[in-house]
Amino acid sequence: MRRDDLSDLAAFLAVAEEQSFTRGAIRLGLSQATLSQTISNFEQRLGYKLLARTTRSVRTTEAGQRLLDKLQPAFADIDAEMRMLAETSDTPSGSIRLTTILHPALAMLLPALTGFRLAYPRVRVEIFVDHAFVDIVAGGFDAGIRFGEQVEKDMVAVPIGPPSRAAVVATPDYFDRYPKPKNPRDLVQHDCINFRMASAGNIFRWRFWENGQPLDVKVDGALTVNDGIVVEQAALAGQGLAYMFEDQVEQHLRSGRLIRCLEDWCPPSPGYHLYYPARRQRTPALAALVEALRYRS
Repeated sequence: MRRDDLSDLAAFLAVAEEQSFTRGAIRLGLSQATLSQTISNFEQRLGYKLLARTTRSVRTTEAGQRLLDKLQPAFADIDAEMRMLAETSDTPSGSIRLTTILHPALAMLLPALTGFRLAYPRVRVEIFVDHAFVDIVAGGFDAGIRFGEQVEKDMVAVPIGPPSRAAVVATPDYFDRYPKPKNPRDLVQHDCINFRMASAGNIFRWRFWENGQPLDVKVDGALTVNDGIVVEQAALAGQGLAYMFEDQVEQHLRSGRLIRCLEDWCPPSPGYHLYYPARRQRTPALAALVEALRYRS
């Protein structure tokens, strides 16, 4: 392999992952014209197109997608190994890239980072909030934060919070208009706030438990959103029943702004976990962050 090939592969990877020459150029610290010429020269040398360009979008060709699938894990491993080599001192250093959803980022990650950054000033942390399920290896992330039951089996998962519990809530005014459901199957008679999943695009089914077995209920309502904060605000505005987690609505339950129902159908389940690939060695920086976030009951 020629030395220039590595630079060209890195340029292709940036454009393909960002799906944009503009964002790829910013990521690499190059001009857009330079990056575009680099890709064109690379494609000419290979003899086939890697990227299909239009005035509005950039996407990989079939050949480009095959190359991208090979490059992403390889470059992720190289990046991790380089950071391991750079972190040979007793003090962890380097960068950590995390993917998470919003609630644990606000409730757990940011509070822990205050003390963590004081203890490890040479560590840089990048937080990417995304409600879609992300392949952390392909995405170049060191770790992710999700509910324990959502973590794949080939990942190391470390609890960073207590067990979580669902809460079905609405305003007192709503329950003045409609009787409280006594059974999840009664939800068909209620106006429920639906949540559209970012990853698959489907509507989230509300999960309950009956005799130790999961009971997933498809609810209906006039309002559908794709963000947890919007669900919370819609519930507070009296738009209908909402399915959230009790730590998210605890304050509203105490104040009486929201009232809970179906509590007996919502036992605790595994809470938020930080996870990372089992086959990849942890960097000292990530090991330090894991210990800073680890939940100790």
